Amino acid sequence: MQRCGMVAVIGAPNAGKSTLVNRLAGGKVSIVTPKEQTTRFRVRGLCMRGDAQLIFIDTPGIFDGRRAFEKGLVEEAWAGVADADALLAVVDASKGMDATSLGLMERLRERRGGKPLVLALNKVDAVRKPFLLKLAAVCGELGLFERIFMISAATGDGVEDVAAHLAPLMPEGPWLYPPDQLTDQSLRALAAEITREKLFMQLRQELPYDLTVETETWEERAELIRISQKIVVEREGQKKIVIGEGGAGLKTIGIAARLELERMLGKRVHLELFVKVDKQWKTKSLRGA
Repeated sequence: MQRCGMVAVIGAPNAGKSTLVNRLAGGKVSIVTPKEQTTRFRVRGLCMRGDAQLIFIDTPGIFDGRRAFEKGLVEEAWAGVADADALLAVVDASKGMDATSLGLMERLRERRGGKPLVLALNKVDAVRKPFLLKLAAVCGELGLFERIFMISAATGDGVEDVAAHLAPLMPEGPWLYPPDQLTDQSLRALAAEITREKLFMQLRQELPYDLTVETETWEERAELIRISQKIVVEREGQKKIVIGEGGAGLKTIGIAARLELERMLGKRVHLELFVKVDKQWKTKSLRGA
């Protein structure tokens, strides 16, 4: 008997959702940075457990967005909840059940629609046991969760228990993807995300949220893949920051992205990056342009 279903992974920004989805999928399907709100759209990581195929939906972190683009990210996350068969809430145990996470849980109470909801207290390797036990008790008193798991997505501790619990909750039905597939993203999309990850890691605090990356061309040969990508920013001054003095910034980003793409694709990669200014890219993104 085959089972197949979607699990929406919900949490505050930087709770470790993307790291957890990568761990469950067994490979990199979602980019990870120390900066909040890295994930911008629903990323699906595919996980096989016995006869069940679990489709984990990595959603943008839920926060009180004020600008239209930020509100669009939050709505994208709630859309993932609506589509799911089960919900996996993730809380950064080192922060505890703070006001942001508590507010999110109350909204989940209103919007879960009777779906199974489990909680993963993440980053437990960074928390002392007495605090962790007290936090688990506080979460249990909310009366929301079928089960509470203590995990470390970074090390993998406890993650298998989460998958094993969710697998039998998936509805009966045929698998939607081949069992050895890790994600439904195209390689072009994943390559663009990897370059955006390197931009996040290289640039100053605010600028990454004002740029995006698009894969323009993809030419694959026997031992070489030629990729051309466009980095889109909102203002001319931001373009100069990305390029850096004498092109040094863009070169550093390109090398980091190329090396990871070569590891992922198992081939040599020729990566060409160029920067374009488009003041309306966020508006176009919200419209699906």
